[in-house]
Amino acid sequence: MSAIKAGAEPLAIVFQDDGLVPNSPMPFLAYKGVVDPGRDPEATIEQLFGSNGWGAMWRNGVYDFTHYHATVHEVLGVARGRARVQFGGAHGQALEIAAGDVAILPAGTGHQCLSASNDFSVVGAYPPGPPMDLQRTSPENHARALKTIPLVAIPATDPVMGKDGPLVRLWNSVRRPGEGRDP
Repeated sequence: MSAIKAGAEPLAIVFQDDGLVPNSPMPFLAYKGVVDPGRDPEATIEQLFGSNGWGAMWRNGVYDFTHYHATVHEVLGVARGRARVQFGGAHGQALEIAAGDVAILPAGTGHQCLSASNDFSVVGAYPPGPPMDLQRTSPENHARALKTIPLVAIPATDPVMGKDGPLVRLWNSVRRPGEGRDP
């Protein structure tokens, strides 16, 4: 039995730059209930992400302060519990995420945990490329991020659906010629 629901389409949201959180012209993607976590949900999600070329994985939660990554995209797979997470910065959107959900954040997408159940557990991962950087909101970090974010390559695969997944289609339709692309 597959760990993912076939034919799942993610919710796609484009968050605007708010002057502190740069966000991205590429949509944030949220798959609801896409992963059947099984008996070892963290391992199930790690296997899924790894099989689709996403690595440098970690297990934890989501920080309780607004932050973003300016040199890398990130995927968050909810293994256990539930949380309310603010995506896109103060002017973004708070979403409830729960076990089986996956959120894919293009570089620059702000995120902050507002509340979580005691058993909330996330598996995070990144596509091949530079290591994760953590940026807090400040005018200086925002200015630097505006220079690095357009250089971040679009991943060759969607961490949930693989090479033909929605991420590949949606993000490549937004990226302008000459901006970062995986070969």
